[in-house]
Amino acid sequence: MERDLIEYIAKSLVDDPAAVSVNLVETDEGTVVELRVAQDDIGKVIGKRGRIAKSIRTLLSAAATRGGKDAKLLILD
Repeated sequence: MERDLIEYIAKSLVDDPAAVSVNLVETDEGTVVELRVAQDDIGKVIGKRGRIAKSIRTLLSAAATRGGKDAKLLILD
């Protein structure tokens, strides 16, 4: 569920939705969601002063908590 949520949000924000890649990594502490977008679109996913990234992380945390998990978002370049 977390993967689909992040993928949907990222594809809605960027100019090149085909370049969006979401990978889930299970760790002892919880799930790490790795998000990759095209180099030109990274600013659109992060936003001014990281506001969009913070909002995405808040939504991810809420969705994961609802499922009884802990999840973190990493935006990779």
